[in-house]
Amino acid sequence: MNQQNEFEALAKEVDGGEIEVHSKKSIDRPKLLLPGAILVAAVLISGTIIYTKSPSKSLAGQNGQAVAVGQQVGNQPSGPTKVSVGDDPVLGNKNAPLTIIEFSDYECPFCKRSFDQLLPELKKNYIDTGKLKLVFRDFPLSFHANAHKEAEAAECARSQGDDTTYFKFHDQIFIRTTSNGTGIALNQLPVIAKNLGLNIAQFQQCLDSGKFKSEVDKDIADGTVAGVSGTPSWFIGKSSNDGLINGTLVVGAQPFSAFKPIIDQLLK
Repeated sequence: MNQQNEFEALAKEVDGGEIEVHSKKSIDRPKLLLPGAILVAAVLISGTIIYTKSPSKSLAGQNGQAVAVGQQVGNQPSGPTKVSVGDDPVLGNKNAPLTIIEFSDYECPFCKRSFDQLLPELKKNYIDTGKLKLVFRDFPLSFHANAHKEAEAAECARSQGDDTTYFKFHDQIFIRTTSNGTGIALNQLPVIAKNLGLNIAQFQQCLDSGKFKSEVDKDIADGTVAGVSGTPSWFIGKSSNDGLINGTLVVGAQPFSAFKPIIDQLLK
């Protein structure tokens, strides 16, 4: 059985945020049920995910937003968790007192929503003011066919420049993608590189060779150990000199209002 047939997508609400994951079909469904009336609808059909609503405010928050969750939900940390920043790109002042680590997927529609709606607010209020730095780590989901290669492509771009180059490439993927499957054809990745003034031959060789595949895989492994079950997932904590933060997990495409009190409390 190929990988695509081994996984399905499940839909459920968690804390008012939206998150996308894959789940083995052999999953024990009852373990996923949380208090409150939850309607579970769920299949991955031609890259389309079906979402359900729950009336439970403890799960859905004030806005009753849908969220897709998977088998690892029960393993998510209940308190602060040690998470490594790895050697991944940093947005903002590297000496900022707080760090937010984002585990993301370039084809996840909820990650795109966070890029469109949350990131500008984080930048304006905390990143651009030097209070917070964002570390972007990859967590491509198996049913997004191009997400892993897109993550590698961004690393290839970074290898020709720096973290600023990385985030320029990162931004263009999220701006151009329609998300949820194969929003960008792989042959468009060199186009982005060209528009950013990169060496196309060098970029294509890097991408074709899989030079950064292991780097992306390491992000997935580290995220899984930390309790990440889908994208986007965020860890917020005080910066440290050892490359680890003791981070509070925020799950899904939450609004800025879900992040602000956590960040403000940590800044005190």
